[in-house]
Amino acid sequence: ITNKLCDIYKDKEGEDRGQIKVLVPGAGLGRLAFDIAKLGFECQGNEFCLFMMFTSNFVLNRCKSINTLKMYPYIHNFCNNVSDEDQMKVVVFPDINPNELPEDRKFSMAGGDFLDVYNDLDYLNSQDCVVTCFFMDCAHNVVEFIQTIHKVLKDGGYWINLGPLLYHFSDMPGEPSIEPSYDCIKNIIADFGFEFLEEEKDVMTTYDQNPASMLQYKYKSVYFCCKKT
Repeated sequence: ITNKLCDIYKDKEGEDRGQIKVLVPGAGLGRLAFDIAKLGFECQGNEFCLFMMFTSNFVLNRCKSINTLKMYPYIHNFCNNVSDEDQMKVVVFPDINPNELPEDRKFSMAGGDFLDVYNDLDYLNSQDCVVTCFFMDCAHNVVEFIQTIHKVLKDGGYWINLGPLLYHFSDMPGEPSIEPSYDCIKNIIADFGFEFLEEEKDVMTTYDQNPASMLQYKYKSVYFCCKKT
């Protein structure tokens, strides 16, 4: 994602790159948004989950040096452990110092539901690029996500996406959900006025698992880059 972003704006350096606005909805702990800001872009992450926001605030604003804190992310995983040490593995963080971000970089995190926040008129045609990573399947209605991304992008703006379609609200009682296939989504994206510039299927990706576990999940994710025409 970051390589593609730098390739799109390879003619923008220094202060010029700082004028490029990049939005990262579903930013989680804010690492991707932070890395984009570190590259020199103006970047805003958006996250709905309060637990994610609390943790990202702690890491971004309270951690002062590298590898100073410990956690045991697999301690409650009792199955598929090859050894006791696998379950008790320690992970130290942060792996980078958040304070190394230059003070002149424009980086922010906005809390709230993506649809509620970015359908505001203040965000209409405001972004040069939208980056979505493991985000599109978080929607009750993925068409609304596509529509909002189209609204916030400037004419000629770019949308970079990577992720699967593990629809989070599918089969969840009391929650509305639609689950179109990727081919259907691709047609909808085109109907909204996006031009596909790049696409790659079967991108092998992992998510939140112990690499030493006997059980490994992998997604055959889809990557694409579109341009709003």
